[in-house]
Amino acid sequence: MKLKILGCFSASPSKNSFPSSQILDIKGNKILIDCGEGTQIQLRRYGIKFSEIENIFISHLHGDHFFGLPGLISTFRLLGRTKELNIFGPKGIRKAIELLMKLGKSWINFDLNFVELEEKNTVKLKENDSFSVSTIPLKHRIYTNGFLFTEKNIKKKIKIEKIEKLNIDKSLYNNISLGKDVILDDGTRILNKDLTYPLKKDIVYSYCSDTSYSKDIIPLIEGSDLLYHESTFLEKHLELAKKTKHSTAVQAAKIAKKANCKKLLLGHFSSRYKNLEDFKLEAETIFDNVELAKDGKEFDIL
Repeated sequence: MKLKILGCFSASPSKNSFPSSQILDIKGNKILIDCGEGTQIQLRRYGIKFSEIENIFISHLHGDHFFGLPGLISTFRLLGRTKELNIFGPKGIRKAIELLMKLGKSWINFDLNFVELEEKNTVKLKENDSFSVSTIPLKHRIYTNGFLFTEKNIKKKIKIEKIEKLNIDKSLYNNISLGKDVILDDGTRILNKDLTYPLKKDIVYSYCSDTSYSKDIIPLIEGSDLLYHESTFLEKHLELAKKTKHSTAVQAAKIAKKANCKKLLLGHFSSRYKNLEDFKLEAETIFDNVELAKDGKEFDIL
């Protein structure tokens, strides 16, 4: 699983900063998470093929998280897209997109599938053999969800030297990696556990966009390999964070620690701050493994 940061700032973009947007690659599946202004510019800048994006997840309907979506959909049409596009987001996102298209007398040449959300509890949005996606209900000024992405590890690594020593046919390798025993020509059963290494655990990325400090999310994100948690403010602006229903870097670190996450990724920085390292320094007083979600950075989630 790989994560590419396209934008990491809050509501006010500048010439050198972009609002929230990320690309998550799960076994070749390119997933767009939020789509603030300038997202398609960043996709171009970092060489991400538009045609590879099949699923888009929008956390909420504040502009810095979805104002880039109408333009991106329009560009998909101009590029001759025919493959369907799935958009998961709050109720109202379909109406917003369709209204803009209607006013501009625009059309598309592909199926645009909306999955609108209004549930207050966590729900599973998508699942296949490679990954699953569930919501993380958040507490913001409007209806907002984070998303929990799980990469499934369904194949075991085989002990190739032992398999070759037993002269097991290569056509059986896939079945072995999927956990099946092997019957030799003489009728001997070789147990799968003797031919494979233990199955690796699933990899989990938790994306928590705009939210006030909320212990309610801890059971949902428990043990995440990477937690992205918004940190709009430094601790000196804690009261402003409470008023606007955002979080500080310290609050994000407390959530990461309580949820036993492996690594914390901070983002959604207010443009009032000139030195982003201050966010990292404050968070590290609570939680050791902290990174900043700066535009263009890439993270391997292991």
